[in-house]
Amino acid sequence: MPARTLQLGNACGLINTKMSLRVLLINGVLLTMALLLAGFALCYGSLHLSPLQVWQALHGEGARGLVTVVTQWRAPRIVMALLLGAGLGVSGAIFQSVIRNPLGSPDVVGFNTGAYTGALVTIILLNGSYYQIASGALVGGIAAAALVYLLAWRDGIAGFRLIIVGLGVAALLSAFNTWLIVTGSLESAMNAALWGAGSLNGMTWAKAQPALICIPVTLLAVLMIGKQMQLMEMGDDSARALGVNIEVSRLWLMLSGIILTAVATASTGPISFIALAAPQIARRLTRASSIPLFTAATTGALLLLAADLTAQHSFDGVQLPTGAVTVSIGGLYLIWLLIREARR
Repeated sequence: MPARTLQLGNACGLINTKMSLRVLLINGVLLTMALLLAGFALCYGSLHLSPLQVWQALHGEGARGLVTVVTQWRAPRIVMALLLGAGLGVSGAIFQSVIRNPLGSPDVVGFNTGAYTGALVTIILLNGSYYQIASGALVGGIAAAALVYLLAWRDGIAGFRLIIVGLGVAALLSAFNTWLIVTGSLESAMNAALWGAGSLNGMTWAKAQPALICIPVTLLAVLMIGKQMQLMEMGDDSARALGVNIEVSRLWLMLSGIILTAVATASTGPISFIALAAPQIARRLTRASSIPLFTAATTGALLLLAADLTAQHSFDGVQLPTGAVTVSIGGLYLIWLLIREARR
């Protein structure tokens, strides 16, 4: 029985697409869960607040201390968890779709490691400020991606070759990162270790500004060329026959994915496995033939917010870095995925 669909827009308009009712339902459920989790995060913490107190604080009413807690401490962290999770989910969807491999994640092919290298150079060698560290991470991620892309190029890009080259580059960068930490001062090494754990602790609206601008703009650009990505999943020859410029489209899609990953890493440090897991979870939930971008975004947002809440409240008196939670859960997911792919 064919899936029921809903027509969005019209054939002559700017918006012209069909969406499965199942996809719409799944997205609605995911968005509702994310909003409920965000409301819980605003209320729950070392200072417990009622929903009424939170509502009043969001409108600037009530005690000044409560307003500060809700609007300046908790709200930026929650918004950034949702936004960065969405960005990482879409970034993973791009790479897995373009490479046509569920292991084709920026975590696996070394882009996160490159961003960490850029941050380490800024922290240890240049003693940079927060914005300089973020800029260094952005440059490092883009440079690592360019290196992997050039080394993997052989009259085009093959997914398996890109993954293998990415793993090799990531190993070299990891060794270089270790050397930087060992040779740096104790204070620099501690700062680098804290940043490298990947955490939303201390997030403020000022620190969030670059991501609040870059990620929505990049997500909008990806959604505009999402149709080409779906056609490329059919194979290069089929996509060319339908009028898609393969290499140009692949380059722009990968550049968008790199920017999303680098901005997220620059904002919080490396947060692994959201980009790996979110697209595949979205695909299985929607039972779609290709990875649905919007569902990957909502899944990534929900996963990162849930991981951050787990990191904050699972251990009494101890706040773990968010990256530690995502690595622990993502490692198990990666083992399962490797076993599944090996059997296939």
